[in-house]
This record gives sequence, structure tokens and C-alpha cells, in this order.
Amino acid sequence: MPILGSMNSQLRRCLTTLTAALISVALPASASSQGTFVAHTVAPDSGEQRHLVNIRQLTNGGENAEAYFSADSKRLIFQSTRDGRTCDQQYIMNIDGTGVHRVSNGKGKTTCGYFMDGDRRIFFASSSAVDTACTPRPDPSKGYVWRLDPYDIYTANPDGSNLKRLTRYGVYTAEGVLSPDGKRIVFTSLKDGDLDIYTMNADGTNVKQLTHALGYDGGPWWSPDGTKIVYRAFHPTSPKDIADYKSLLAERLVRPNKMDLWTMNADGSDQRQITHLGGASFGPSWTPDGKKIVFSSNYHTDPKLGNFDVFLINPDGTGLEQITTNPTFDGFPMFSPDGKKLVWASNRLVKNPHETNVFIADWRN
Repeated sequence: MPILGSMNSQLRRCLTTLTAALISVALPASASSQGTFVAHTVAPDSGEQRHLVNIRQLTNGGENAEAYFSADSKRLIFQSTRDGRTCDQQYIMNIDGTGVHRVSNGKGKTTCGYFMDGDRRIFFASSSAVDTACTPRPDPSKGYVWRLDPYDIYTANPDGSNLKRLTRYGVYTAEGVLSPDGKRIVFTSLKDGDLDIYTMNADGTNVKQLTHALGYDGGPWWSPDGTKIVYRAFHPTSPKDIADYKSLLAERLVRPNKMDLWTMNADGSDQRQITHLGGASFGPSWTPDGKKIVFSSNYHTDPKLGNFDVFLINPDGTGLEQITTNPTFDGFPMFSPDGKKLVWASNRLVKNPHETNVFIADWRN
């Protein structure tokens, strides 16, 4: 999903407003400031110590978000505007913040990276086949909207070599996650005219459409046993909302200020809405035991504040629990496969209002 720019300055992510308010436009960080930064421990906010121990800030400056673990829990792939860039490229680093290196080709714009093939390969979405330059920002007169850039999904070695194009739709195709058995990828695409969820084999074959309702179905994530998928969705129902959604979609835009969580079986059956929070909930993924879903939402605050927090919830929608309490943006949470750590993106401790950084903590049940 697009990286939610500065959550403080506006609702924005792979939502400031996805994910209402995730991450929008951030000032580029200099290569020197990134290069000299050393990951360090930061204090938790009130109540966060219940689950988060030894919180470390891994990046510093610019937009850094959508950090996702490798299968061995030792590395993270993430998107960043570091090195003076004005739009996101893909990077990999160790979970202690060392060894940062760019793995995308530096062209166009990228989002939603993930490890595959036993961590021997990666995949991510890139717009470079359609436009090698950074795509323009949406017209601010339209309010808070996301641009649906012409991404396709690519695979590469973890050092960025051997780049191969996996899809060839030339429209928004991103938000990919690998199934636990490594055989299939679930993703979101505009390829059939609406924002729907699909699966395909890891080599790009055997594409199947899972959602069909009008509206934004996105951010899909497999359960640890591969039988379920959790995702975020907004299905407009009133004539006004439908007309607004279709009008923006025709301009390759979407307004992500209303999102709730849904689950479905891996074949697309039994689609169920599990939250009715009335805000923008996004970035869902599962705890390693499959008993909980972790996600981010702004339902508990004024959307204009850009204050998203991380929550846990049961797959049936019960047992909602708040994990982060910082009064800025906290989103894109993911547990390490071994269940020992939680990584997320946050606007806490920023030096300017347009920064988003990656944080990691030991998890305490």
C-alpha cells in the first residue's frame, strides 16, 4: 500500500486518513544523516510497557515504513525516501538497523516489499515499467486521497540483482504477501476496474479473483495456517459515496478515510466484516499463533489529528486491545515469525512533522 506520509500533518499506508491518516508526503532525508544514525532504545509511552519491551528506533529521517520480517526473523524489507529521494524505494536491513542497502533499481516508485523462497528472493511493487520518474502528488483540492500508481509486482534477489517482472497489468497492483507454504501470493489490483483482492502462484500464474464488491478491498494477509485472509475494506452504499468513489477511481485516486477489517477463507468464501469502528482501520496481520489480528486505527481520535494506534483483536471481532498510545501515527505492525518481536512505523520522536521511522520491540504477552 502507499506509504502513509506524515501522519501528524494529515491522515495518509501498503492510512493516515491506510490507511485516514497514514503516511503522506515526507521531506527527503540526507544520505549523511541516515548513514551516521545508530539504532537506539527509546522509552515507551504510557501503557505501552504492557506488551512492548526494549523499544528501538531503527531509522532516522524521511519516510520509512511497511517494514516486514524475513522468514528467519533476522531481516526487514521496507520502503524509504532516504538518500535524498522524493519517492519510495525498497531497502533491506538487519533487525538491529545495520546493513541497510537498497534492493530496488531506483526508478519510479515502489511499495509493499516481502521475502519469498526461503528468504532467497524478495518481491515488491514498482511503477518503473510505466514511469521511471516519481509520480506527481494528487491535487490537494481533492482533500485527502491516495494516488493509485501504475505498480506491477517484481521479484529479485535480496541484493536487488536478477530483477524479474511478475505481473504485467500496468495499473495499481501491489500489497502482496506470500502464503505460509510459499506457493501463492495474495495482492490487491485495479486490473479489472475496481480495487479487488487476488491470489496467484508465486511465479505469477493461476490468478484468481477473491473479492467482487464495489469498493476498496486491500491489505490482505494470510493467517499462519494459510486457511484465512484478513483485509481492510470500504464498500460504498449510499448514492453519494458510490458516485464519489467511482469519480475518484476514474482519476486513479481513492479516499481511504473509512476502512474496517474483514476476514475470508483463502478461496474467497465466507467474507465477514469483523470491525465496525467508524474510522480508518488498516494494516492487519496475524499473531504467529493465529489467535489474534494486529492492526492500526484512528477510530478512537479525531481523524484530523493523524493519531493512529496499534490494536489487537480476535478474529471474530471481540477482545479489542490498544497496544500503542503515542499521540501521533503508529501503523503497519507485524510480528516476527518467531513471535518474539513486533515491528511498526511511527511518527513518534520526529525532528520534523514529515518523518516516519521504523521501530521494533520485544513482545511480552
